[in-house]
Amino acid sequence: MTGAVVALDVGGTHVSAATVDVGSAAVVSASHVRTELVSGSSREELLARLRDTAAAARHGDVVAVGVAVPGPFDYARGICLLEHKLESLYGVDLRGELAAALSLAPTQVRFVNDAEAFLLGEWWTGAAHGHDRAVGITLGTGLGSAFLEHGQIVRTGAGVPRAGALHRQPFHGAPVEERISRAGLLARYGESDIDVAEIARRARDGELRAGEAFDMLAHDLAAFLRPWLEAFAPSFLVVGGSIARSWDLLEGGLDSLRETVATLAPADRIDDAALLGAARRAVTEDAA
Repeated sequence: MTGAVVALDVGGTHVSAATVDVGSAAVVSASHVRTELVSGSSREELLARLRDTAAAARHGDVVAVGVAVPGPFDYARGICLLEHKLESLYGVDLRGELAAALSLAPTQVRFVNDAEAFLLGEWWTGAAHGHDRAVGITLGTGLGSAFLEHGQIVRTGAGVPRAGALHRQPFHGAPVEERISRAGLLARYGESDIDVAEIARRARDGELRAGEAFDMLAHDLAAFLRPWLEAFAPSFLVVGGSIARSWDLLEGGLDSLRETVATLAPADRIDDAALLGAARRAVTEDAA
């Protein structure tokens, strides 16, 4: 694999982008761009921000565009199906929009689920490198998941939920994201107008309630993941997403999983794993 790829990581509140040198598996640091996205903005405003971000991240000649984006999304056609965030983009042909913005053919623009892109990036050049079977979890606004075998994303088989999407599974009789997510952490802490970083700061300063909120979240995550990991039997579990930045507060509650999976660790490339995975997906057929 050689060449440069413009990679985008589209979230509910921002888009990150950079040029990735595929030959060296490295992000061109000078190309990194981050733009805020406001849910409720008009379609044209959101499209303008995506187009401008992609163009600003372009560094030299590029051979493709890789886009990591959450579902629901028609990844094959590049059609946005999001309804609960960035809803004004529903039905938009993002492949055509980004191709036009960068003067590329639509066939040079490819899309991948953001959790899958994260795991591909960590397997390619991060914490999961060298592992034949791995699971990736992203903890943030929601719970993202992906399963990988021999360098390829798998979406069916023993221990793999439909489409690899653990967030669709129930936990203690309720949707799992009610308990294992940013909202779940804030509910445990007992405040809704605070961010995760502040709860983490308080926990490190010795506040019992804050520490317990992280510990309960980690214990719930371990209990939820255990049967899936036992069935899939990965050698590695990598955890990313914004909450994983507080790994020191989560690790103890996840220790019980070490009986199920040989190695578990936070992401090495927490800021750019999804960009790297999206770039790899853009130029490698067998990464589908």
